[in-house]
Amino acid sequence: MNSILKLLSVSAICASLASCEMTLVPEDTLSPDTYFSNAEQLELWSNGFYAQLETAENLTGQDADDLIENNLGEVLMGQRSAASESGWSWTQLRNINYLLANVYRCSDVSARNQYTGVALFHRAYFYFIKVRRYGDVPFYDTVINSDDNDLLYKERDDRGTVMDLIMADLDNAIELLPVAKDQAHVTKWTALALKSRVALYEGTWRKYRGMENADKYLRLAAEAAEDFIDNGGYKLYSTGATPYRDMFNSIECVGDEVILARKYGSSANVMHSVVFNFMNGRAGMTKRFMNHYLMADGSYYSAQQGYKTKEFVDEVSGRDPRLVQTILTPGYVQVGATAETVNSLTSLTGYEPIKYYGASAYTGSNKGISDYPLMRAAEVFLNFAEAKAELGTLSQSDLDKSVNKLRDRAGMPHLSMVAANADIDPLMAEYYPNVTQSANTGVILEIRRERTVELCLEGFRLWDIFRWKEGQQLTKPFYGVYFNGPGEYDMNNDGTPDLKLYTDNAGSFSGTSKKIGTDIKLTEGTFGNIHAQSTVTVAWDETRDYLWPIPANERVLSGGVLSQNPGYTDSTNFN
Repeated sequence: MNSILKLLSVSAICASLASCEMTLVPEDTLSPDTYFSNAEQLELWSNGFYAQLETAENLTGQDADDLIENNLGEVLMGQRSAASESGWSWTQLRNINYLLANVYRCSDVSARNQYTGVALFHRAYFYFIKVRRYGDVPFYDTVINSDDNDLLYKERDDRGTVMDLIMADLDNAIELLPVAKDQAHVTKWTALALKSRVALYEGTWRKYRGMENADKYLRLAAEAAEDFIDNGGYKLYSTGATPYRDMFNSIECVGDEVILARKYGSSANVMHSVVFNFMNGRAGMTKRFMNHYLMADGSYYSAQQGYKTKEFVDEVSGRDPRLVQTILTPGYVQVGATAETVNSLTSLTGYEPIKYYGASAYTGSNKGISDYPLMRAAEVFLNFAEAKAELGTLSQSDLDKSVNKLRDRAGMPHLSMVAANADIDPLMAEYYPNVTQSANTGVILEIRRERTVELCLEGFRLWDIFRWKEGQQLTKPFYGVYFNGPGEYDMNNDGTPDLKLYTDNAGSFSGTSKKIGTDIKLTEGTFGNIHAQSTVTVAWDETRDYLWPIPANERVLSGGVLSQNPGYTDSTNFN
């Protein structure tokens, strides 16, 4: 494979580390005989592994059925192709395997164990990302040399084989990694959290496709998550009146809840553009997403009379408190500001996200300095509850130690397993038509609701849709705020209209004016929901679209040994 053949020299690895500012080791002295001999060198080498973790921009900019922007991603636009696919890179894997092949040279047993654990964690992470994207992939646990033709041109290994090797790497990492919390580096708890994520993904992927061993992975997910919950010492951040909002615009990541973070700011010498991208791309949450929020008393929003045609202020009032900590609503004041920000429909849907919004000084391009949580305890709690529910072994006590901790932080009534299964929200059943029909259907839907709300804008939604085999839901129109027609609207409920919708002439108005049909399109012409991206039609192929294509050039280099994923065509003339 071309991307592996490019990585056959130690000097190439040095170059990749240099790009991560790992330039302390001269290339002319970098060899197994002179390197990997102490903890400092092992740390220096392994620090480069963290570059494979997703950036804040990538995770927050993931368009799906909950969030859209001006430029929709390749999945929604149907732009994935074997000719342009660029994710088939193996640079990081060779760096990881190179450390594992040479770590024995360090005489410090403690350091050797720790950095073996670090490398195994990152190899597991690397392969999870690859399996999630491509399905079957070739697994390598050794450094490949230029004459290793059998390895260079091997077939793809079955995803089950690879997943079992991922589980083995994580189990070993769990035993070897330090137990002290460290949000900037991987620990035992990071490995347990990742194991719960990976095993849940594979377990539900298999369950919703009728594949074998689904329960095996679901049990592994539940066990890893429960170990984390019972022994990790993490808790949900609950300080202040708006802890959910505050956690995501905190400059330094919240140590109580955040397991692993990508560091930003002056100490990390890198900034992010999360808020700038939201603003510049006119990011908007969808009506489908907004409908997930319960009423503050725990009742279904869909049970409210006329819920489909509620205007903005009524729609966002009396809901789960996380709504006003995630979306711009009446009363929102940006961090460091004194005046309220009014919803002027700057987002595509009218539901403007405020999650991650700090002070205005940090909203420009490459101005964000807040740490970004890559893993946090809330996800592990949800992984635990979902795995148990899908297994059919969930109990009320399980909910009380997981989902209901999130409800407590939000100030919401507890989720009752009996009540959820006895009274299923028809809207959730509509949104997830493929959910398992069982005695636990109701509570599974409620856990999905909780996951959608709690983990929004954190890079999970598209992958959740994939593993649940709900891709058809991505084809639904992107609807936003409802308006009953032209006129003046009080968007912040202060008694003074601040938005005017018109059809012919705006006339004199001191607030924001929008022309219907030009500035915004409504579903019924002069009234209805905002219809964002109305010219876009999302198509979905159930056979093809849950995976990405294998790059055509890699198939050519392998002589056709690398098979193509179902539904994709390329110009290689191989089967």
